[in-house]
Amino acid sequence: MVEVRARVPFKVGIGSRIPAEILSFSGLESDKEHVALVFNKADATETPLVRLHSECLTGDVFHSSRCDCGEQLEETINRMGETGGIILYLRQEGRGIGLYNKLDAYKLQIEGMNTYQANNHLGFDDDLRDFTEAAEMLKALGVDKIRLVTNNPKKIKELGDHGIDIAEVVGTQAYVKDDNASYLKAKQQHGHRLVLDEKKA
Repeated sequence: MVEVRARVPFKVGIGSRIPAEILSFSGLESDKEHVALVFNKADATETPLVRLHSECLTGDVFHSSRCDCGEQLEETINRMGETGGIILYLRQEGRGIGLYNKLDAYKLQIEGMNTYQANNHLGFDDDLRDFTEAAEMLKALGVDKIRLVTNNPKKIKELGDHGIDIAEVVGTQAYVKDDNASYLKAKQQHGHRLVLDEKKA
C-alpha cells in the first residue's frame, strides 16, 4: 500500500531545515492522492505524534486569514521537527466539499453565515470528511497507537472507531485573527477543543 518514498527538507523556525520522508499510497478506495510526511528523530517515542491535516489551499498555500489551517500546519511541522511524528495530508478540501464549493461558502460567510451554515445552505452536511483512509494509512505504516494532534472530536472518534489507539490528544493553539474570529467561535460551538480569548472572538 505504501508506494513512494522521497526525502524532502522542510523549513523549521528561522533558517533551519529538517528532512522528512514523503510517502504515497495505493489501494485507497477514494483514489485521492493522500500523502504521509514522516519526521524522524532519534529521541522519538514509540507512540508517535500524528496529525490528520485536511488540505486547505487558501490557508496552507496562500495564507488566508479566514481560517487557521496554515498556522496549525506550521505549528505541527515545527513541533515534529523537534520530536518526530507523522502528518497525514488528506485531500479533503473545504471539509470535503471541494475548493470551488468552499469559495461559494466564503461568499455566504461574507454575507453573515457561519462556516457550517454556509455549507448547509449549499446542500452539504457540516463535515463530509471521512477518516477511514487515514486509519488505513497509519496501519500501512505499522502504526496503531498514536498521540493525536487535533482539536476536532470527529477525528478522535473516527480513528478510534477504526482501531487506532489514541494514547493522548494534543491540542493546537487557537490562532484568532479579525477575519477568522467568528469561524473559530463556530468551530468551538460545534465541539472543537478550542480556548478562545472572548475579547477577540
